[in-house]
Amino acid sequence: MTKHIVILQGHPDTEGSHFCHGLAMSYADGARAAGHAVELFEVGAMDFPLLRKKSEWDSGEVLPQLARVRAAIEAADQLVVVFPLWLGDMPAVLKAFFEQVLRPGQGGTTPPTRGRRCAARVVVTMGMPATLYRWYFWAHSLRSLRRNLFGFVGIKPVRITLVGSIEAIGPARRGRWLAHLHALGRAAG
Repeated sequence: MTKHIVILQGHPDTEGSHFCHGLAMSYADGARAAGHAVELFEVGAMDFPLLRKKSEWDSGEVLPQLARVRAAIEAADQLVVVFPLWLGDMPAVLKAFFEQVLRPGQGGTTPPTRGRRCAARVVVTMGMPATLYRWYFWAHSLRSLRRNLFGFVGIKPVRITLVGSIEAIGPARRGRWLAHLHALGRAAG
C-alpha cells in the first residue's frame, strides 16, 4: 500500500553535512524506492517568527511560508522527524516550527491530523549513549513530544529511533544506521 510520507529534517544547520541530513535522505530514498510519495522539508531553512502571544496561538493565520508544510502534514500517513538532541531536547527552531504548524489556525480550526490516522517515526541523534538517555534520563523530551505535542494533534503511534554516541561511531556503523533508515523508509515504518 502506497503511503504519503512527510519527512521533517530538524537539524538547524542547513549545510547538509550532519548525520541527521544523511539519515533523513536514507529514509526518503528507501521510501521512494518502495513507491511511497515523499515530501522532505528542511526546518532550519525555513523563515518564521516565534509565537509570543496567546492570540497568535489561538487564531493567528498559518503563515504562507508554512502553509505548504501544514498541508503536507494534514495529508500525511506517516510523519518522520529527524533531529539532534540539544540540551536534552529538540533544537529550539524545531520546537518553534511545531508551535507554528501544529496549532489551531485561521480562526481556531483543529490542528492538522486531528481525527485521522497519522503515524510518526522520530529519529534522534545524540552525543551520549542512547541507553543512558533512555534509562537514566528516561527520554524525558521524547515522552513530552509523544504525549504533549503529537498526542495533542492525534499523531499515533509514535515510534522512536535513538542514535547514540554519534561523535564516536565510525564509518561502518554510520553505514549500518543509514541502511537501517533506508529499510525503515521502504517499510514506511
